[in-house]
Amino acid sequence: MAKDQIVWGILGAAKINDKVVVPMHNAPKCRVKGIASRSTEKAREAAAKYGLAVAYDSYEALLADPEIEAVYIPLPNHLHVEWTIRSVEAGKHVLCEKPISLNAQQVERLIAARNKSGRYIQEAFMVRTHPQWLKVRSLIDEGSIGELRAVTGGFTYHNTNEHNIRNQSELGGGGLLDIGCYPITTSRFAIGREPRRVVALVEQDPAFKVDRLGSVLMDFDGVQASFFYSTQTYPYQRMQFHGTKGRIEVEIPFNAPNDKPTRLLLSENASNGVATDRWLELPVCDQYGVAATTFAQAILSGGPQAIPLEDARANMRVIDAVFRSARSDAWETITEG
Repeated sequence: MAKDQIVWGILGAAKINDKVVVPMHNAPKCRVKGIASRSTEKAREAAAKYGLAVAYDSYEALLADPEIEAVYIPLPNHLHVEWTIRSVEAGKHVLCEKPISLNAQQVERLIAARNKSGRYIQEAFMVRTHPQWLKVRSLIDEGSIGELRAVTGGFTYHNTNEHNIRNQSELGGGGLLDIGCYPITTSRFAIGREPRRVVALVEQDPAFKVDRLGSVLMDFDGVQASFFYSTQTYPYQRMQFHGTKGRIEVEIPFNAPNDKPTRLLLSENASNGVATDRWLELPVCDQYGVAATTFAQAILSGGPQAIPLEDARANMRVIDAVFRSARSDAWETITEG
């Protein structure tokens, strides 16, 4: 009888687990067995909170459990590469929170570990498997807005807590790695190719020494994609795709709700000088559950992943170029080395 379920373990008791663990546990083809922490007390509290059977008192203990087939890693950014490699070396598949690394060069280490172990590694960009983003790409590919010429967007929140890991440079904090990466990956996904060069203006927080505000322009050779991000302004998120015959606006592009439909505004050809606007509703779903199921299906079938490591490397190359542009105050080419 063919196996139809992947048994998961959670490597770390991070706050994001409140959004991820239960939807993952309830998702088709998935079962979460337990959660690990470096603190036995934290592991037990988390296991009880999410209704999991096992609390592991160390990451190593979870990785030593032969029943665990895949791990979800929500650790601080600077630990992603280390524990992803240790997980696949222990025979586990890995769904690791974004950013999967701190730069593109580190992704090369993950690709080597994947190839050596034969295990799947995927960056947890939940938006990339959400039905609303699949619909955006299909609308563009079908020519619903004519020829795509420009992308605009923004993603912001306000967080000045010095103890928050997003404001700690030594832990891989900062706005670009936390939220600026979303407009990059969704622009690349919707356009269907890689940018050639980028230019950016980035502002550092003088106390935290992390980037808190940035504006980025990506040149896709015929499509101009621009966005801003900030960790210290009023919360906002929106993405728009502008074509020669219409426009698509994604109402809640990144933190998609799990209790109501998501919506796309489609503005189409003007009739008698008046544009036709209509909202397209996508059914209610939980993007974390969808992502877990999609990853599990790839493992079970041995088929291709929705977001292979090569895609994660391409996204990190753009991020690397943004940081270089912020230092050089000039256009920076996307390098493949």
